[in-house]
Formats: sequence, structure tokens, C-alpha cells
Amino acid sequence: MASSIAIVSTLRALRVAFIGVALASGASTALAQPAPGAAWPDRPIRLLVPFPPGGINDLVARIIGNKLTEQLQQAVIIDNRVGAGGTIGLGIAARATPDGYTLAFGATSTVAVSPALYRELSYDPLTAFAPIAPIAAVPSVLLVGNSVAASSMKELIALARAKPGVLNYASAGSGTSQHMGAELLKAMAKIELQHIPYKGGAAAITDLIGGQVQIQIEPLPTALPHIRSGKTRALAVTSPARLSILPDTPTLAEAAALPGYELMIWFGLLAPANTPRPIVQRLNRETARAIASPDVRERFAQQGADPSPAQTPEQFGAFIRREITRWAEVVRVSGAKVD
Repeated sequence: MASSIAIVSTLRALRVAFIGVALASGASTALAQPAPGAAWPDRPIRLLVPFPPGGINDLVARIIGNKLTEQLQQAVIIDNRVGAGGTIGLGIAARATPDGYTLAFGATSTVAVSPALYRELSYDPLTAFAPIAPIAAVPSVLLVGNSVAASSMKELIALARAKPGVLNYASAGSGTSQHMGAELLKAMAKIELQHIPYKGGAAAITDLIGGQVQIQIEPLPTALPHIRSGKTRALAVTSPARLSILPDTPTLAEAAALPGYELMIWFGLLAPANTPRPIVQRLNRETARAIASPDVRERFAQQGADPSPAQTPEQFGAFIRREITRWAEVVRVSGAKVD
């Protein structure tokens, strides 16, 4: 009997010891495992840009992507996915695996304008993405073809009123900032212009130069070469003040006597929702570091782009919420529609 009790006691002791070893082993294994995102990045990162090569989105994305490649020591590959005013590319990014290896290049049009303009959008910018950081903001320029008989905004508005619906304007696509800027001008100046949407700003400006369209609101960086070459003319800038890079070109608000008119296009980095927090924070720091670097700031200055002040992901998210509210009102007032 005593022998049986001793055997049972021994077995119990062994079982307790085994459980203790197993628990200790599990705990040490858990402690040994890297935190989510600790090894990131260990392969190339895809940056989805929802507009074609050659436009302002692509230009800014490549500047920041090249710098992040240098800093992260992993290639940041630009993947241009175009269509539906940039919403197709953003939709692809929203559905991507949230592992830090697919990022989205967000902009005013695809993040702030689209929710008010499209009845059926494949993503909700407030829930589909984790905001990372703002990158830059750029003003636009109102351009006219050389055949247009107007040398000022007042003359252009008078011409549009004399020929309602005859003049047309090009944009990089329905729902883009260029589209919204022109629609806001139409509403404030009480003029009629026909919208001709293109698949990207480069194609639009080609037809402006060729005389197929008369007017275009184009981001400053991509407009500058054509202004300097004399292939098109700048009547106004959409910034709140005149630009040092185009000192003789008035703001649209002053040139057209439309107080309050302003169009600044912003760009920022987004990740699919549920991307590990450490990866989002790392990208936030690396983006701020990239923007602060002298070479990136010089590239931005050459293009007329203003580097964005550093913000936390939470601050950038709050900015996006404010922008969605603001642009919803612009869409309502202008009566803009998707063509």
C-alpha cells in the first residue's frame, strides 16, 4: 500500500514538473519571438500610385520612394494602378495584406474628394487605411492654350460668359483635384465650361498644347516646364499668395476677383488598415526623416512643392477627417459630378 502511494506521489510530482517545464519553455519561446514588424522590411515594398507615370502624384511618389529605398535599404517599387479618378488603385491598396509590404500614395482627390463624389466607393478612407504621414502640398496653375483670346482671368471669364458652354477644360480624370478646382471656379464665377476628363495630367496637357482643349488647372510641378517653354500660358495660381517661382502670376482669387478661392493638393502615405503598429510608427519616422533631408527638400523646391511638417499618424488621421468634411462641402456647393 505504501509502495502504491509512493508511486502515485512520484507520478504527480513528475506531472507537475513536466507542466512547469512546458510553461517555462512556452514563455521563453514567446519572449524569444520578435515583435510584429521587428524584422520589417526584409523584402521589397510596393507603393501603389493610383495615377499614371509623368503626373504630379507619380513625381512626388518617386522622390519619396527613392529616399525611403535608401533609408530602409529595401527597394520601394512604384506600382501605377490607374482608373476611375485614382479610386481603383486605392481600392487595391485597401484590400492588400496589412503586412507593411503594400503601401498607398494618398492625395486630396482619392482620399478627401472621392467619398463625396462617388456613390459607390470600394473603400472608406477613414476605416480602410492606417494613416502614416503627410508628404507635401502643391499649388496648381490655371493654364490656357496659346490660341485662347484671353490674357487675364477677367478676360477669360468674360469670354466664357459670352460663349456659355463653348470653352472646355481638361483634367487628369473625374474626381481629381484639377476637376474639383475647375468646378469650384465655375460655381464661384458663374460660368459654363465643358469638362473633358483624361487618364492622367500628362495626356491632358498634351491636348491643351495641341489646341484640342482650351483650359486646364494643372499642379505647379508638371505645369512649369510647359510655361517656361512658352507652349502654354499661366493666368493664375491657386495658392493663397503669389509664388516666388512665378512672381508675376497673380493668385486666382485676386485675378478673378473671387475671394476665398484656393486649391492646394496634398499627398500622404497610407497603409492598409490593421498594419502592425510598429511598422506604421517606423514608416512615420522614416517619412519625416526623408522629408527633412536636404536632397528631398531641394527636389521639392525645384518642383514648387512645399514639404509637409512632421505629424504623428494620429495627427495625419485627424487632418484627413477635416479634409473629407471640407471637400464634401466643395462638392455640394459646386454641384460637381463624375462624368
